[in-house]
Amino acid sequence: MTSLLQVQNVGKTYGKGANTFTALSNITFTVEKGEFVGVMGPSGAGKSTLLNVLATIDTPTTGGITIGDVNLTHMKDAELADFRRDNLGFIFQDYNLLDSLTVRENIVLPLAIAKVPAKDIHKKVNHIAQLFGISDLLDKYPYQISGGQKQRTASSRALVTEPKLIFADEPTGALDSKSATDLLESLSDLNQSQAATIMMVTHDAFAASFCQRILFIQDGQLSQEIHRGMQTRKQFFQEILQVLASIGGGVNDVI
Repeated sequence: MTSLLQVQNVGKTYGKGANTFTALSNITFTVEKGEFVGVMGPSGAGKSTLLNVLATIDTPTTGGITIGDVNLTHMKDAELADFRRDNLGFIFQDYNLLDSLTVRENIVLPLAIAKVPAKDIHKKVNHIAQLFGISDLLDKYPYQISGGQKQRTASSRALVTEPKLIFADEPTGALDSKSATDLLESLSDLNQSQAATIMMVTHDAFAASFCQRILFIQDGQLSQEIHRGMQTRKQFFQEILQVLASIGGGVNDVI
């Protein structure tokens, strides 16, 4: 495997002078192409800040970020916007669907923006809808479908452009257990069958157990990481719980 994401000594500081707050400090790691990586840590540890910085939504104060062979550190806003559109996919907790568009139209949106030919759009949308089990929902509107179906629609929209890297921020946070499991299994299948590279921030040990590797952040720093290896998902789940207990706060505090 080759490194798709390289993070080198990344720091993020907010404010000035006496009001300075360090959200991230000296974060270094790599993500290989085709990995499914989770990010966990106590509330306020810096998980979402890290995701925002990696996803080019925010800029690091120090350090460098490289995705593929592109160093993002010195890119201007317009260049970053183009790079984000062409290379990154985003799945958010609150779906961010447009209520005035059908499921199909929501999924089509990034393809239309990228000026993909109509015949290719049809094929891509049908393929991704089939992967996420929403083919029979394509002509419905978001208000006509369940939360789990909305999240699978949002995931289809994020992945239909075949981005190099997918960022998921608490994607199961608003879902019931069955919908969460369905989504996680779909993401896992996509990761394994198409070598999709996924980085997911989650407070949920069950969701994290679908990952191959977990990075734990504490007080803005990378504290440790664990690998699933040959463990069953159930065994990995137990290891995740043990680490969460060791880094402070109960499991319910890790949000």
